[in-house]
Amino acid sequence: MGSRTALVEDLMERFPHVPREAVFKEDLLRGGVAFDPSALSDNESGEVKPKSYFIFSFDHGTLPELGEAALRRPPEEIILTGGPYDLRRTVVSVRVNPASPYRVAADEEGLLGLYLDGKRIADVGVPPMPEYYRHTLSNGKSVMEVAPTIQWGYLIYLTVFRVCQYFGAKEECQYCDINHNWRQHKAAGRPYTGVKDVEEVLEALEIIDRYDTQKASTAYTLTGGAITKTVAGRDEADFYGHYAKAIEERFPGRWIGKVVAQALPRDDVQRFKDYGVQIYHPNFEVWDRRLFELYCPGKERYVGRDEWHKRILDSAEIFGARNVIPNFVAGVEMAEPFGFTTVDEAIASTTEGLRFFMSQGITPRFTTWCPEPTTPLGKANPQGAPLEYHIRLLEAYRATMDEFGLSSPPGYGPPGPGRAVFSVSSFMDSLPAAEPAEV
Repeated sequence: MGSRTALVEDLMERFPHVPREAVFKEDLLRGGVAFDPSALSDNESGEVKPKSYFIFSFDHGTLPELGEAALRRPPEEIILTGGPYDLRRTVVSVRVNPASPYRVAADEEGLLGLYLDGKRIADVGVPPMPEYYRHTLSNGKSVMEVAPTIQWGYLIYLTVFRVCQYFGAKEECQYCDINHNWRQHKAAGRPYTGVKDVEEVLEALEIIDRYDTQKASTAYTLTGGAITKTVAGRDEADFYGHYAKAIEERFPGRWIGKVVAQALPRDDVQRFKDYGVQIYHPNFEVWDRRLFELYCPGKERYVGRDEWHKRILDSAEIFGARNVIPNFVAGVEMAEPFGFTTVDEAIASTTEGLRFFMSQGITPRFTTWCPEPTTPLGKANPQGAPLEYHIRLLEAYRATMDEFGLSSPPGYGPPGPGRAVFSVSSFMDSLPAAEPAEV
């Protein structure tokens, strides 16, 4: 198959039940997209909402390797519509790759388009600069730095601890560049707060609440690196939980509160619930036992795979199964040199994990793996996983949900092609277009 266009069209023909929008979205997420200078933003002083680097780099190169895209940030996300494939509105998180066969550029009339193998395949929309990004905190910090929004404004992403205490080759997850991303932003002289002060977070949320007059922001996620000891004298549950407590006291019921943390013991999970968190994401990352031990050495050392899964099930007794939504990193199953060598094997393994959780009423979700080059797996697998794996995963995911009678999870906005806003994978684009019951 001589071109990427031929590969994509072949997969759309072979898997007609997977929305064509999801095929393009997964390819952009796994392999990235290049940006012509005409498609870059003017950072925080322009009309386009720029990429905030809210936790990981999600790029296929370091900042010095991105050229002008490192100086004039690309947009946070893009929307694809129309073109020869008649694409429905599709929100895609931006992952920059100057070598990608996909390119965003303006035509002679200044209209942005997505080009593949030199052919325009879709119109491109970019997120307008939100009014709340135009205002700063009293200490001069930007709202984008303290409380960026993603998913076309639906989700406020509060990375309140920008590094991870799983540190070094023997502890860091092998696909994760959170610590490198921290280092590269500091080296570039960009503002990148390591531990966000709770009062700064509240002030940023006040600005968002004041100027988000359409109430587009519906949820917030509290997240950051794993805490194996303490941060500011607090253990993990208390550290992340005390932000939730402060937010819920100041803005009761304004947003759906979510927290991404380790799979913690029952008493700690109860603290999250008591602090006002509504949705808990104890991410299991990869299902296969051998790969979990190899790719998540810190999690295996401090908790262990079996205990991690037990804690996920225990947390469902506190939050309710529907409100426990563990993430996995889709694609690392096929990473060389240890991963599965065939798509069949990888899909069978991941589906086993989906069945394990979904049979308990727990609906995992996934992020499409971006092979960041500063990570061991990214360095060894610059092309990521095959696109066929990602398309078949969407098929297996929906089939498993149907088998167990589950619907789209809460806190992710509307499902369905043309409606979904979740931008870092296509799982919501691939589900039936029925409005979910938000919590």
